[in-house]
Amino acid sequence: MARRPFVAGNWKMNLDLAAARALVAELRARISGSPTIDIAICPTSVYLFPMAKAIADSPIKLGAQNCWHEKSGAFTGEISADMIRETGASYVILGHSERRHTIGPKDANGHIHGETDAMINAKCKAVLAAGLTPILCVGETLAERDAAVTEKVLTRQLEGGLAGLAGDAAAGIVIAYEPVWAIGTGRNATPEQAQEAHAHIRRELARLCGPRVAEGIRIQYGGSVKPDNAASLMKCPDVDGALVGGASLKSADFHAIIEAALRAKGSH
Repeated sequence: MARRPFVAGNWKMNLDLAAARALVAELRARISGSPTIDIAICPTSVYLFPMAKAIADSPIKLGAQNCWHEKSGAFTGEISADMIRETGASYVILGHSERRHTIGPKDANGHIHGETDAMINAKCKAVLAAGLTPILCVGETLAERDAAVTEKVLTRQLEGGLAGLAGDAAAGIVIAYEPVWAIGTGRNATPEQAQEAHAHIRRELARLCGPRVAEGIRIQYGGSVKPDNAASLMKCPDVDGALVGGASLKSADFHAIIEAALRAKGSH
């Protein structure tokens, strides 16, 4: 099955409003016509409305970086999937490694208790119920990679994140593989390592959701994607695009990654 490539930029907590508008203007100038690829930017939540206006009538879509699983209530500081939909967004990143491992309370030993698979699963269901597309992030830490438990970790995260979403219920989900050990550590995943992980993810999706649904689910690579490694990564058969961090903050770099995906995957 031919899967339409998808490149999304996760801006994280970066850029002021003027810089965000300038970046989008530069991207719009670089991306012409109707490219045969899905493109999204995921700004911080307070910029969703202005960025929706900035990308209007362009091929660029909008995504949020997180949401809360309840529709409304006493959840100070949170935003619901329905609220995100009203901004014009189409995607929501869920279970990002920073929310699993970096953001959260520390215990006495300094261990950070971030988002759990059960919490991410509840958010995933809320996003789908709102008519949006979840970008479900999975990936192993450096310690887990060195302990040779990568596949076990990926299986656990997929089982937890997709619980209750078997078959067609999972058909609209995007998976992003984030090897945490390859983000800001100086260690890069080779194309062979990326393909190995993506192939395992697709096998597990086939087991959990059925082969037909698994074959159609797009799996992005999200481990420090840059212009100089994008081409080799995009050539992997089970890599269907990229979830881009730092490189998405520079229009030339982000566009180069988009072009690499287009060249590798062709027109669908």
